[in-house]
Amino acid sequence: MLLAIDAGNTNIVFAVFGDEGQIRGEWRSSTNVNRTADEIGVWLSQLMTMDNIDRSKVKACIIASVVPASLFSLRTLCRKYFGCQALVVGAAEVDIGIKVLLDRPEEVGADRLVNAVGAYQEYGGPMIIVDFGTATTFDVIDAKGNYLGGVIAPGVNLSLEAMHSASAQLPRVAIGRPDRVVGKNTVQAMRSGIFWGYVGLIEGTIARICHEIGSHMDVVATGGLAPLFTECTSVLKWSDPDLTLKGLLAVHRLNSR
Repeated sequence: MLLAIDAGNTNIVFAVFGDEGQIRGEWRSSTNVNRTADEIGVWLSQLMTMDNIDRSKVKACIIASVVPASLFSLRTLCRKYFGCQALVVGAAEVDIGIKVLLDRPEEVGADRLVNAVGAYQEYGGPMIIVDFGTATTFDVIDAKGNYLGGVIAPGVNLSLEAMHSASAQLPRVAIGRPDRVVGKNTVQAMRSGIFWGYVGLIEGTIARICHEIGSHMDVVATGGLAPLFTECTSVLKWSDPDLTLKGLLAVHRLNSR
């Protein structure tokens, strides 16, 4: 079995894949660079036991991290609790199977590259991947799966928190689809502005990308808020919450040959 670890700025996702490529278990933890390998190991071992997964059958690990400070603990976790050296996406010796056609390829986050690999494996190309994470990212791949670049915008929850923090009279609100665009009170107006504002951001950015590339492109959305936005705009063709994990599985298989 394979342990795949996706370490983002807000959360770390751990998933165990069976030998046939199916997800046997998936767990989420808040990102805390001060957590030791032992703390993570005890927590993860208990969750695996609760899901009837034998830790000793995990024979390989792969990590994609956008938090460099977390790498030491995660690598130690893989070595100490699973007896293997983890593949780390972005390391020179790890082949991701696609070309990164940028001026400075080393600047691209590992999660964005893994999303590109997962999208190409699942849906082909050319393709736009929209990831609703701490930041909302738009990543573009060509017909061969090569990574062409992308767009980075503030994430939905980050924008909500910024409004609350910077304005004395604006409360903290939860994201959700409003019943109407014109709010009748402050909370309704804030929810409408964030939700429909991001719908406009999604539709406008995708239209401009397609215009710049010169052709129509299908779009897959991932991240926690992907289903919410996929329901209300036709430009998002698919919602795939496990896209990053599928990309990690694909990279592991490529490097295991």
